[in-house]
This record gives sequence, structure tokens and C-alpha cells, in this order.
Amino acid sequence: MTKRLLLSYLTITLIVLLLLEIPLGLFYAQREQGRLEADLEHDANVIATLYEDDLEGGLPLDPTAADIYSVRTGARVVVVDADGISQIDTAGDVPRDFSTRPEMAAALDGVGAAGTRNSATLGTDLLFVAVPVASGGNVHGALRVTLDTSDVSARIRSFWFALAGVAAVVLLAVAMIGWVIARSVTRPLRELTDTANRFASGDLTVTPSAVAGPPEIQALDDTMTTMALQLDGLLSSHRAFVADASHQLRTPLTALRLRLENLQNHLAEDDRPAGVDDEVERAIDETGRLTELVTNLLQLARADDQPATVREDLRSLVHDRADTWTAVAEERGITLIGPGSDGAAVVVRTVQGAIEQILDNVLDNALLVSPEGAIVTVALDVAATSATVTIVDHGPGLSDADKRDAMRRFWRGDTSRPGTGLGLAIVDALASASGGSATLSDTPGGGLTVTVVLPLDV
Repeated sequence: MTKRLLLSYLTITLIVLLLLEIPLGLFYAQREQGRLEADLEHDANVIATLYEDDLEGGLPLDPTAADIYSVRTGARVVVVDADGISQIDTAGDVPRDFSTRPEMAAALDGVGAAGTRNSATLGTDLLFVAVPVASGGNVHGALRVTLDTSDVSARIRSFWFALAGVAAVVLLAVAMIGWVIARSVTRPLRELTDTANRFASGDLTVTPSAVAGPPEIQALDDTMTTMALQLDGLLSSHRAFVADASHQLRTPLTALRLRLENLQNHLAEDDRPAGVDDEVERAIDETGRLTELVTNLLQLARADDQPATVREDLRSLVHDRADTWTAVAEERGITLIGPGSDGAAVVVRTVQGAIEQILDNVLDNALLVSPEGAIVTVALDVAATSATVTIVDHGPGLSDADKRDAMRRFWRGDTSRPGTGLGLAIVDALASASGGSATLSDTPGGGLTVTVVLPLDV
């Protein structure tokens, strides 16, 4: 919007300048041409009076006055007798018949003439004035003064250039002042846009409003602030409810599982009805699944609550988690290759416990889908401002559509496998809460690659 306002200022200024400067330039050009023509006509009449008596008496003409004028002004002076034959020509030509020239013919008829013509020989425009040399109503000859207009044309061009320079300076000044004005006018709208974008990204933290501008914009800012406060309150209540409910459910679920296990142990084998063992075992499994679901919901609620971050050594944590999961991988006949612990510390600032939960969820999924004999690799790469943890498996992988949906909550690609559908959602939420990101891509040759990027704490 700032650019559009500035463009409108410049357009209006340019139109005003054109409306002012074009007529001014044309007026100046016409005035200079008219003044030159008037001066030339005056000089021609003055010189004509000098030769009036000699032409009337048929005496030889003295070219001194014409030559002096020609040297002083650069003009060509031609004086002809009543028959149109040149008596004086400052160009030095021999006597010629000028009676066929329209301006000379008009002057010999007693009528002055003036105009311009282009000289192909000189390559410039010439201004001429022809006046009769007469006395007592009798025309004795004619005088023509011809002047190169290059000097006046140069002055006119210089004037146009001066007008263009003034226009450029004015446009530059308008651009600078207009930019300041446009920025000040659009600043409230930019601040509102930034606030709306912050809300859209999930950041509902509201600072005291200082948006200046017309009352309508201030009212809109107040409305957006109120909306953000209400949304933040609702979301906080929602997260608190989920966290409290998950926390409260864990205890009775754990107690229920213990009671089912005790019941299974205390039932006498002779008194057990058929199928009771299987039903109790299934009940214990469902209780375990519910406990896992509640635990995952609690992790998500904590990630969404924008918890405080802490400094962690990413290299040490990745090595420890990979080492911990190595035993699980060996039980399933899978080779887990992790990064070494040697090297400088890789310090990142993350949500407390986020790295462990991210690695646990991703490695749990990777080992679950990888076939026996497969290899799962955990790698750590450090760049200038970020660190990247990559977990590569060679399982069945995910389709493009599934990769887009895999980080949605409660999404499950294969319902035949155990799980709550919250593992990758937790990974994404914890990575985002730590200022990083988590992405999914295909492993060359088949499988899934999970890439987690975290900013370094430098």
C-alpha cells in the first residue's frame, strides 16, 4: 500500500508539472522566436533607410554598414534594386537576380515578409525578414536579412532542460516526502497486519496497543486485541482441561490395570470360567492403550502450553537415546546405528524433555515398522545456525498423501498396528514449541526419513 500511495503522489505531481511546464516552455519558445523576428525586422528597417537615397538616385551602394552588421550578428544582408538584382550581399556572391524569391518579390511590391526555412546546405533553420526600400510611396529596392536560428534554438533547448531539471528535483522531493507520509499513513495498517499474522501463526500474546491512526483503525485494533485475549483464554482453558483430565485419568487407569492383574493372579484355575484369562488379558491391553493415550495427550497439552525452554546438549542427548533404544532394536533383530558422542557440545534451546520425547516417538515408530534385519540410522548434522537430527528407517514408508496427514492428531496410517496416532503429532508440536521444525520424506530405496531441525543457542 505504501508503494501505491507513493505512486499516486508522484503521478499527481507529474501531471501538475506537465500542465505547468509544457505551456511555459511553449510560451518561452514562441517569445524567443517572436523577439528575434522583431529585432531582425527592426534592424532591417534601420539598414534599409541607409540605402534609401542611393537606390533612389541609382548610385553605387556602400556595403560598409551591411558588413559591420553581418560581422556583429552573423546575419546575411542582401540589398537588391527595383529589378531584384543584388547590389550588396554580405555572403560575397556576384550580383544575382532575387526577384523570383517570394519574400523579395513581396518586398518589391511594398509588402514586408518574414518566415523560416531550412537550409540543406547549412543543415539548420534560417529566419529571414525582407523589407521594401521606399520613399514617398515609391519602392526603389528591397533588403533581406537572414539569420541562423541555432543560437535561439540552443537557448530554447536549455530552457526545456532547465524545466526538466526542475521537474526531476520536484519529483525527487515529492518522492522523499511522499515516502515518509505514505509510511506514516500505512504504519497502523502494517501493525494490524503483523498482529493478524501473529494471531494466524498461533501466537496470541497481546501487548498493550499503541496503534496510531484514525478512530476506525484504532477501533479495529481494540477489537482484534479483545478477540486475541478471549481466544487465548479459551485455548488456555482447553489446554488446562486436557492436561488436568489426562493427569487425573492416569492414576485410576494405573490402579485399574493393577487390579486386573491381581484378579488374574487370584482366580483359581479350577474356578475360572472358560475364556476368562483371554478376556482379562484383553482388558489389561486396552487399559495399557488408554494409559498410553492419556500420557500422549498430556504431552501434547504441555507442548501446546508454550512452556519455558532450557539449554540442552543435543549431541549428548541424541547419543544417549540411540544407545537406550539399541537394546530394543536388538530384541527385534534390527540394527540401530547412532551418532558418536565425541565432538564439541551442540547447544540448543528447547522445551525441557522435548528432545527425548521426539527421539522416543520417532524411534518407536521406526522400530515398529522396520522388518527384521533392517537398519535404522540416527544422524546429527550441525550448520551455522541450526542442528539437524535425521532418523532413517527402511520400512514400508508413507505415500505423499499420508506424509501430509501423518502429523495430524489421531492419524493412523495402518490401523492393524498398535498406537494412538499421536506420536508424530507430538514430534511436530515439540519441535515447533522449541523454535524448530519436523518434516517427513522418503528414504532412497524405501522407507521413511524424519528430519528435525532445531536452532542453535549461540
